[in-house]
Amino acid sequence: MSKTKDELIKVFLSRGIEQIYPSPAEFTSYLAQSQPLKIYYGIDPTGPTLHLGHLSVMLKLKILQDLGAEIIVLIGDFTAQIGDPTDKGEARQVLTHEQVLTNCRSYKKQIGKVLDRQKIKFVYNSRWLAKLNFSQLITIASEFTLGQMVERDMFQERIKADRPVFLHEFFYPLMQGYDSVHLGVNAEIGGNDQTFNMLTGRTMQKKRGQEKFVIATKLLVDPTGKKMGKSEGNMVTLADEPNDVYGKVMSWPDEMIMLGFEICTEVDLTEMAKLNKQNPRDAKMVLAREIVKIIHGVNKAVRAEKYFINTFQKRLVPDEVIEIPAQIGELLSEVLVRAGILSSKGEFKRLVDGGGVSFEGGENVADLYQKIIKTTVFKIGKKKFVKVLVPEN
Repeated sequence: MSKTKDELIKVFLSRGIEQIYPSPAEFTSYLAQSQPLKIYYGIDPTGPTLHLGHLSVMLKLKILQDLGAEIIVLIGDFTAQIGDPTDKGEARQVLTHEQVLTNCRSYKKQIGKVLDRQKIKFVYNSRWLAKLNFSQLITIASEFTLGQMVERDMFQERIKADRPVFLHEFFYPLMQGYDSVHLGVNAEIGGNDQTFNMLTGRTMQKKRGQEKFVIATKLLVDPTGKKMGKSEGNMVTLADEPNDVYGKVMSWPDEMIMLGFEICTEVDLTEMAKLNKQNPRDAKMVLAREIVKIIHGVNKAVRAEKYFINTFQKRLVPDEVIEIPAQIGELLSEVLVRAGILSSKGEFKRLVDGGGVSFEGGENVADLYQKIIKTTVFKIGKKKFVKVLVPEN
């Protein structure tokens, strides 16, 4: 059953929102009056895949699509070359435009898993930022002080640690702010780590007689407050296979379950309250299934759950097992490296030391010099199974 406008607005405001500027009340009033909302979401292509942090924002945009808003997805092919310094202890690596364009090659396909691509306007900010001349850049820079830029936490931390802060990093929020001016939007949405940059755009627009709502969403963070994203190396991506998405979510600490439901699923708040009273493992399985369903569809979500249960709870070997040939007497480490399953014997040692290599029955391989004595199935890491085949006599 489709929701009414008031119900959609309530859902939008009741979950995943950290802050709305100038105020939630003003934004609610604007939506209720059916005034045209032109909102943009910017993504810098610093890597080839989108992750659950992007998914959480796109779920908010999905509601706004249903409310009739004009959605603009801005691909930051220019700003990605500068590198957003937000929350970074050092300057980002400078990317070439070719690298950036390669990274975003499949973004539209990934976004289409969540949003109706036919109702999205895609733009690239190099189209206008690359055309700014030095005089225009000075004019933009004159709207802000050095103090406003350097007071940001990550810059203060670098200064205290005697680490360099590069001049070009101050230009990032100015360029993101100018995106709002050029697009003429009246709203911008992004993670709450982008609040400073988004408010920079609001300041620039106000000086030009325009108002803009800034919607800062909650971030997917672990219990220590660390982001689950591409920069941190622990992300779930929209390009991951269903089994991998499910398994990664199941590896999350229990403290992340309710946050995951709130910002990465469409499970309603009443159902979430019930799940919060369940065994954490069971609730997490629902969470994993819901996330896979959004990314890959309900059928693949069901299959991913079955795979997880059979492989990790019942310890059954999955149907899809990598088969590699070997000779009796060969070292398991050499067989795995030769087949490209592992990159080196050093990786094998690290896995064995951490209990990451086991026999089919679940017993860990403890011997670094384990030899192949017969055809055997091994579990390598958390999700990979290999069947080492030896010739029959």
